[in-house]
Amino acid sequence: MLTASSGEEGLAVLEREPVEIVISDHRMGALPGLEFLKRVRERSPETLRILLTGHADLQMAITAINEGELYRFLTKPWDDPELRQAIRLGFERLELGRENQRLRKTIQGQTRLLRRLEETFPGIAEVRRDAEGAVMIDEGELSNADLSGMALEKAS
Repeated sequence: MLTASSGEEGLAVLEREPVEIVISDHRMGALPGLEFLKRVRERSPETLRILLTGHADLQMAITAINEGELYRFLTKPWDDPELRQAIRLGFERLELGRENQRLRKTIQGQTRLLRRLEETFPGIAEVRRDAEGAVMIDEGELSNADLSGMALEKAS
């Protein structure tokens, strides 16, 4: 866990270290928490941002969420289990985002491979099914297929 005693110090930490979640107080010295979190978003858009405030009104909350693109907005005094839950769910959200990117890359690689196979073997991507939905394969097609010239790539 990294800590900073001011917004400026927090931005300096962000320049040196990768940070996944930032929790900031709204009122903190020369750089208010909302402005700090806006700058965090500009420098590291993938970092989730949580704002804590003891002076919440509806308009301030709306502004904070819209302008700071906050992940969560919590009022002080906060409830420890609620804050822990917000952090836990934040890390899960980040992990899901990374998994989503990984899957997108896999699909892109598979799509490129399928296009190359279709160019070499027209119709190879067609799937014939019987009345129950089972895939039908003609044994003659399998024995005539020459895959020796195809270089398969790992989809990653």
